[in-house]
Amino acid sequence: MDNVMELRELTKAYGARRGLTGLTLQVRRGEVFGYLGPNGAGKSTTIRLLLDLIRPTSGEARVLGLDPRADGVALRRRVGYLPGDFVCDGRQSVRAYLRFLAALRGGVPQTAIDALADRLGLDQTARIKSLSKGNRQKVGLVQAFMHEPELLILDEPSAGLDPLMQQTFLDMVAEASAAGQTVFMSSHIMSEVEAVADRVGIIRDGRLVALDAVANLRSGTVRDIEVTFDAAVPPGAFEDVAGADRLRLDETRTVLTGQVAGSPDALVKALAAHTVLSLRATEPALEELFHTYYDGAEAAPKATSASRS
Repeated sequence: MDNVMELRELTKAYGARRGLTGLTLQVRRGEVFGYLGPNGAGKSTTIRLLLDLIRPTSGEARVLGLDPRADGVALRRRVGYLPGDFVCDGRQSVRAYLRFLAALRGGVPQTAIDALADRLGLDQTARIKSLSKGNRQKVGLVQAFMHEPELLILDEPSAGLDPLMQQTFLDMVAEASAAGQTVFMSSHIMSEVEAVADRVGIIRDGRLVALDAVANLRSGTVRDIEVTFDAAVPPGAFEDVAGADRLRLDETRTVLTGQVAGSPDALVKALAAHTVLSLRATEPALEELFHTYYDGAEAAPKATSASRS
């Protein structure tokens, strides 16, 4: 599978402060890549380097096979970009502004603009200066999607959107990926990334600390479990289960609770010796995983073979 992005040891220093340190990353054609981190972690710095809006201190990047610095104009023709601080001329109507941007791109069918605006509930007759933050964000989404670019680079794309429009946006991302477009999406909203991303990168203090599919990131985490049996089980039945921690039976010895780290395979095999009436295992949300990497995780990327290109 070919890569749409190839970043190698990309570093950006702002005086004594490092905005990005040694970022090495590949993004595959057709995938939705979620780029997670809190404000100031280096997400927007990465995106601006990809588009040659700022220049790296060291390292190199190739996007769509092009050098962002040498081939910036050619590259941006093939990209749909929504910045995290999207700003537009408030004097124009929405329709006039989008037509202007469409003309800059060599022309976009008005029907394509209308379809996106209608889908997002965006009134094209309104003056931009009269729009709420959420509606201005819709303008940004329309201009990013309207020319069906090969690559969508979206920085905090759902900022200001209400929950219904957030879901509409996620549907648009999924459809773009299904059509063969690549989506690189920066966010600190865990649920939206979890809903659509094929892989996730987590950045902390300018360094990539995790890179994998969401399911694989979950594989080493701790799950809370609760099992109910049809009859009392022996007191020491689960003492030696690999990966299990603080497993305990209630006073009737018919309910087992505790935690399992990593694969639950050993526990499942131990449970098979008894009649189980119910089993509940709480799958960690992506938000919990995110905080795991921000609560003392080493600043080095963790990846399985499934994440390597």
